Amino acid sequence: MSDQPLKWDISKDDLSDFDHKGSAFVTFGETMLRDTPADMQRAEMAKIVHIAFAGSEYTLAMLLARFGIPSAYVTRVPDNPYGWLLRDTARAQGIKTDFIVWAPKAEPIGRFIYEIGRTPRKNTGWYQRMYSAASRLDAGMVDWKAALKDCRLFHTSGISFGLATHSGYQGNPMLNAFEEAMSAKPADCLVGMDFNYRGTLWTKEQCSEVMTPLIQKYIDIFITTIEDMAKIYGIGCGQYSAEQIVKGDIGRLEDEDIQAFAQEVSERFQTRIVAITIRYPDTFEQHRWETAAVDTSGFFFRSPAVKPITLMDRLGGGDTWNGGFYYGLLTEGMNKAGIEKGVMVGDAATRIKQTLMFDLPVLTKAETQALMKADVLGGGKRTAR
Repeated sequence: MSDQPLKWDISKDDLSDFDHKGSAFVTFGETMLRDTPADMQRAEMAKIVHIAFAGSEYTLAMLLARFGIPSAYVTRVPDNPYGWLLRDTARAQGIKTDFIVWAPKAEPIGRFIYEIGRTPRKNTGWYQRMYSAASRLDAGMVDWKAALKDCRLFHTSGISFGLATHSGYQGNPMLNAFEEAMSAKPADCLVGMDFNYRGTLWTKEQCSEVMTPLIQKYIDIFITTIEDMAKIYGIGCGQYSAEQIVKGDIGRLEDEDIQAFAQEVSERFQTRIVAITIRYPDTFEQHRWETAAVDTSGFFFRSPAVKPITLMDRLGGGDTWNGGFYYGLLTEGMNKAGIEKGVMVGDAATRIKQTLMFDLPVLTKAETQALMKADVLGGGKRTAR
């Protein structure tokens, strides 16, 4: 048992300054309908499927709304039962949906067929996102000045900007919408991004061509993985070369390795904070998790320990961590305290989320706080409700 004090008590956060305002957190992107075999069959043989929602930005908005941060989600969905379900699910979790754009009912919603694996069989997913309603969210469709009124943090994901290439569009509608949002946001509104490279959407070269200038121009808080930066930009991690990282041929990461990586990323993109999520998949069911963040002053904070997770479903894990990290920044500020708190809350939240089925983070501040306390003080008692 540790004799360290419990530094962060999120149950005591005073969020009164967020009351009766617009949304402190706003994000936009695509939410997919996720089809997962309910009968444990291969996807091609499934007769029964669970329908759930999957989407990076939707997940973040849900976690922050459940944690008491006024949050809004912007997307474009067909005006049919699937679109209504997406809206109603968001509303039920406290997410503002005032700025959802409604597409004709016959337009498709993005879908994701996902077969859950077991050691040694890997999970497998198939995107069906071409020409989706969300991929056509363009400039002129959203009143961004109203949507971002009082916004303190606006978030986006690299996935969103790959949808146009995936669909073969001549332009990039979601990039147009994002740039329009940037011109309408309050001057003190921070912009965060999870890089989220998906090779099924676009090539490395296509990704770099769009993402590099976008990040350099707009992004304050940049969240990524070591693997994505090695794959797209050839960035190594201290003692490990980009080639070793891409091949998975790396061992223990020292603080100096992560700091060197973050410094190179920060210098390339000129962001204020670089945050890194690190997953160690030992088997399909057993993973280990840690994270780190570095700001431009050189302040570095890394998870106090690498923690194990017995997985139920890994999807949404990184997005849940992002939400917890933002929670620290939104409640403490863009400073050392905010970074440290964000890492701690994010780590606890994602470890709980990954023991749940499906993408969405249906968890509470109380159980997140309890896990943070157990990490510091020790113990593994049952949770009384």
